[in-house]
Amino acid sequence: MHEFTIAAWLTPYIGAAIILLLYKTGDRVKGYVAVLSILIAALVSTYAALLVHEHGKPLYVAFEWVESLDVTIGAYFDSLSSLMALVVSWLSFLIAVYSLEYMGEDPGQTRYWFFFSFFVGSMMLLVLSDNLITMFIGWEGTGLASYALIGHWFTDEEERWVGDPGRKALGIQMWFEPSHSGLRALVFTRLGDVGLLVGIAVLHLILGSTGFYEILEGAKEWSSLLYMRGLLGIFLALFILGALAKSAQFPFHEWLVTAMTGPTSVSALIHAATMVKAGVYFLLRFVPIFVVAEHALEYLHLPGAGIIKDFFAYIALIGAFTAFLMATMAVVSRELKLILAFSTASQLGYMFLGTAAGALTGESLLGVIAGFSHLASHAIFKASLFLAAGAIIHAVHSRFIDDMGGLAKDMRVTFIAMTLAALSLAGLPPFMGFWSKDMVLLAGYESKASIPLLLGVVTAGLTAAYTFRMIFRVFLYKTSGDSHHEHHVHEPGKLMLVPYTLLAILSLLFGLAWPFIEEGILEWFARGTLGIEEGVVHIGIEPELAAPTLTIVFAGIFISYYVYQYRLATPMTYISRNSILNFLHKFLYDRWFINSIYYKVLVRGFRTLSVVTYKFIDRLVVDNFYHIFLPTSFMRLALDTRAKLEHWIDEGFHIYLVNGILGISGRVRRIQNGILNYYIVMLWLGLSIILIFLWLLMGWPI
Repeated sequence: MHEFTIAAWLTPYIGAAIILLLYKTGDRVKGYVAVLSILIAALVSTYAALLVHEHGKPLYVAFEWVESLDVTIGAYFDSLSSLMALVVSWLSFLIAVYSLEYMGEDPGQTRYWFFFSFFVGSMMLLVLSDNLITMFIGWEGTGLASYALIGHWFTDEEERWVGDPGRKALGIQMWFEPSHSGLRALVFTRLGDVGLLVGIAVLHLILGSTGFYEILEGAKEWSSLLYMRGLLGIFLALFILGALAKSAQFPFHEWLVTAMTGPTSVSALIHAATMVKAGVYFLLRFVPIFVVAEHALEYLHLPGAGIIKDFFAYIALIGAFTAFLMATMAVVSRELKLILAFSTASQLGYMFLGTAAGALTGESLLGVIAGFSHLASHAIFKASLFLAAGAIIHAVHSRFIDDMGGLAKDMRVTFIAMTLAALSLAGLPPFMGFWSKDMVLLAGYESKASIPLLLGVVTAGLTAAYTFRMIFRVFLYKTSGDSHHEHHVHEPGKLMLVPYTLLAILSLLFGLAWPFIEEGILEWFARGTLGIEEGVVHIGIEPELAAPTLTIVFAGIFISYYVYQYRLATPMTYISRNSILNFLHKFLYDRWFINSIYYKVLVRGFRTLSVVTYKFIDRLVVDNFYHIFLPTSFMRLALDTRAKLEHWIDEGFHIYLVNGILGISGRVRRIQNGILNYYIVMLWLGLSIILIFLWLLMGWPI
């Protein structure tokens, strides 16, 4: 009856195929096809979400695909996936509309729109899958598309780079071209995907299925079996690696930083609204299942329940550390998109913190609503910030905030939109970012995860500081060097302006509405999400938590205001005079030297290993064996054969055989002497031999 709901992920794929067929047509047509296909997906997702709300139960459409693996393909709309599909499809639609103008003059639009639509289809398939196999197909599809979109400007002009040209840290270059960045994204995320693939194989080996419902129903079976074999902790660690890499959590965070070489619309699509949220969605989908497994092990009185609790604690700590780590880098960054990239990874850390910390309470509902609420609010305000940043960079023709300043006068609407989105990012009431971040910290508070909670609160202050440093430096802070922008800076066209302005307003509207709808959202998740059962969950403002958090947030805003607006200071003037501050700035600006360590230890280490392998294995063993030992051996064998066997063959054919034939022919010639009596005797002998032979052959009696 509802089979058409598979159009939510299938339509963008069809749009991508049509775009390839239309490669000879105008660029506008390809853009319209992509926008229309994504709009259809968004409308279908909206209708499906309304059906889920109306009936109060999941909407499930499935077709048998690979019977031997028990794999189906279709669309699974429950409370979690239906809301996630709404976020992905509608944000993708707005970003696609923005791209019509932003990419209007780009020569590679066939490639851009194909991978754009393909990406949206893959992301929707990932979200709406009912099993790990089809989810993994969508998962890898997003990875492939992100590689192509990040490296879209593969000609690697300097204006497309990320990082300061010529800058090095520990001898390693700190600037990255689009082609290099696309490859980094592919490698980093694939490393985690290996662990995810192992986890999928383990579950299928135990259960004979990778369906989410089957994994939930078999939670006691697979968790107890893995625990009894001492593999439960290893399984959980491997299974979550794909999510950590996809959502750029430490130590996989570096790919997201340099992914800013792609078009800004790509940054908004992949690195704010959709792909980086795939890892968070994976965690949201499986945390309830892990909690059920934890309860099953407790019921069986197996200590494995403690392993699952430790797993949640480690994930919360990784998320909190990532949030803090990336926020410290954003505080000193000079590139507009790079500040937002650091911020994205930091906020993703909050989502991991909230989801895992909520699960530590023993009930998954708090973690799911905390993680998803921040996922949705961040997707909205960060997409707005990225799209607005694209308009600013397009107007100023520079990616560095040092080349900006005083833009509020010429880009008033962009200034208002970006400020609204920034207020949400900073976590100020009544914006949506305040409520969602408060719920994340509340999950840490309720779970008594003290270190992750402390890191989360400190990060809130850093977030406010770098966010308003960006706003003041780009729109209000003005130096004499900024005057060259006054005559040509202007607002973009409506196709670019409307999407990010609308998203900024939505961030405010959702924030105003949140106190009235949060109970309904809680009930929505409780009654219709796989693995979640209704329970008593405390949500709302916790004064003991909100007061210090808001205090540190306002302190961060005040510091940025004092430095960049009140004093109009140039901090590097003071920092460069102090050796300790100068080193600290370099340490943060060069990303804690983590990228340099990766290249020195891993890249150069493996390169050294490959050189050693080449010298001692390839050259000494393989090369010598194949190119020296084998040819020399065969040459010697050939020479010996020629010297002996060939000599015997030559004498046999050319001497002995010839002499033998000549001897026989001589004797035969002697018989042919012309005397009739000899011929009669020979004839008689011949006939006698033939008759005897026939007699014996026929078996006649003697």
